[in-house]
Amino acid sequence: MAIVNFNSISGVSTISATSSITVGDTVINNTSISIGSTDTTGRNAGVGTANGTLIYNSTKQMVEVYTPIGWEVVGKQTDEFSATGGTEDTTSRSGWKIHTFTGSGDSFVVSGSPSPSDLEYLVIAGGGGGGTSYGGGAGAGGYRSGTMTVDIGSYPITVGGGGAANYNGTDSIFSTITSAGGGYGGGPSGGNGGSGGSGGGARGVRNGSRTGGSGNTPPTSPPQGNNGGSDISPSDGDERSAGGGGAGGVGGNSSSGGSAGVGGNGSSSSITGTSVTRAGGGGGSAWNTGGQPGGPGGGGNGGGYPNGPGGAGTANTGSGGGGGNQSSGVGGAGGSGIVIIAYPTA
Repeated sequence: MAIVNFNSISGVSTISATSSITVGDTVINNTSISIGSTDTTGRNAGVGTANGTLIYNSTKQMVEVYTPIGWEVVGKQTDEFSATGGTEDTTSRSGWKIHTFTGSGDSFVVSGSPSPSDLEYLVIAGGGGGGTSYGGGAGAGGYRSGTMTVDIGSYPITVGGGGAANYNGTDSIFSTITSAGGGYGGGPSGGNGGSGGSGGGARGVRNGSRTGGSGNTPPTSPPQGNNGGSDISPSDGDERSAGGGGAGGVGGNSSSGGSAGVGGNGSSSSITGTSVTRAGGGGGSAWNTGGQPGGPGGGGNGGGYPNGPGGAGTANTGSGGGGGNQSSGVGGAGGSGIVIIAYPTA
């Protein structure tokens, strides 16, 4: 087979070949032209921008040409948007496809063409762990939802785990969206609630006071969570802890001469076709009177008197764990997070 390679030849006006001509990655023969391949990063860094330049963009899986207004897709793209990943569902919400991720290690893989602009997402981080020993209820993981467009490619999914007692939950991530792990409930070390997606409630301190952790940390717009409740200095000397913040409401304060604080409310979403409430804050614990309920959406209950452990946040809701009661009550673990992606199939 005769091949003419003119990578190093200049000033040639006419070339005749019986089979093919090769220039770098470009091959011309009597039945086709192969223009080689590069990705978007390579295109932007090293491809010339003379009008009419052709490339195959492996990132977008499309042929592109450079024009006076920049890189444009060549021809009509007949492939429709499609995606894989997670648990896929096309029946729960009429006319939509839903991808649910309950653990890390999987990816949302987009092919065919860029996504519709109304692709919906719900990204919830892991809830914090409740405080031990008159512990405060923990905050829910950050709760972020909205619409976006994603390009062709693979998007690794991170689903945050719930925090153990006295620890924050971990972040959940999809594309440019990161939800922060929930703040821990206040425990023996310091007593203040931890900051996070939603803040943890403060520990009850005899003849003292502690503050709840800050929610929406780091800040997002709209906010990803709420503050944890604070411990109001008890006049009777009894320890009563506050509730953790939830996605839909602040954690309850403990009250002097009264009870522990309830967990903050979660938030509801109908991304799967049915309204589901998730990301409730954990309930606080109290000497003698026992623990308070966690917030709607899966928040763990505060531990019962005398040494009851805090209840765990419900898995895959990002809810906070409840505070443990008295000296040996262990705080409840936070609930793991979840990532849900949905888009119209029509």
